[in-house]
Amino acid sequence: MTNPHRSVKSTRSKRNTVKNMNFKIIDRTRAWDGYCKIDVYQLQHDRFDGTQSTIVEREILERGHAVAVLPYDPVRDEVVLIEQFRPGTISVNADNPAMPVWLTEIVAGIIEDGESAEDVARRETMEEAGCKIVGPLELISHYYVTPGCSSETVTLYYGQVDATHAGGLHGLDEEGEDIRVFTVPAEECIAMLQNGQLCNAMTTIAVQWLILNRDRLRQNCGV
Repeated sequence: MTNPHRSVKSTRSKRNTVKNMNFKIIDRTRAWDGYCKIDVYQLQHDRFDGTQSTIVEREILERGHAVAVLPYDPVRDEVVLIEQFRPGTISVNADNPAMPVWLTEIVAGIIEDGESAEDVARRETMEEAGCKIVGPLELISHYYVTPGCSSETVTLYYGQVDATHAGGLHGLDEEGEDIRVFTVPAEECIAMLQNGQLCNAMTTIAVQWLILNRDRLRQNCGV
């Protein structure tokens, strides 16, 4: 898959200094086409000093886009968390055993063809945590995961749940999932963030958001 000399104008900007800056894709080749895909780019881009960069080569991981959900019960003031094995942690753990291989996370999943982000949020919350989202989802953030080497983004939502019966083992056998579901009081969840037990970005962002919005969520439920 090659797109020679395709010039694309950058349209997203936080600062006036970059809103008119351009980049040019000289070549793009699919180097690996498995579940995860790797594209090799040859490209140039405008520099802040007004010149153009040299031609650079970058390998970009293409694995689709994800959705994550913070399942929180504002009435019980409890957060539903999951724990599961993550193979991407193996080499890190080998060098630093303090970094876990089984991670404590919030619900997340990949957007499949034909699905909306909200569809995935509701489906994954049921599949991974056994909880049904009550009412509308609230968008927390839409962010790049590792833009230096991956195109993946995460759409992160808050979803109100009834955590009364949350817990147990969940996940899809056909996807090899083995997920332990448990609930913690919000204060304990915040302490887990502060003491480093939550060491993945989506969960960290979600719990920081909860710290800022917890009182509002509880007040909206009459608590």
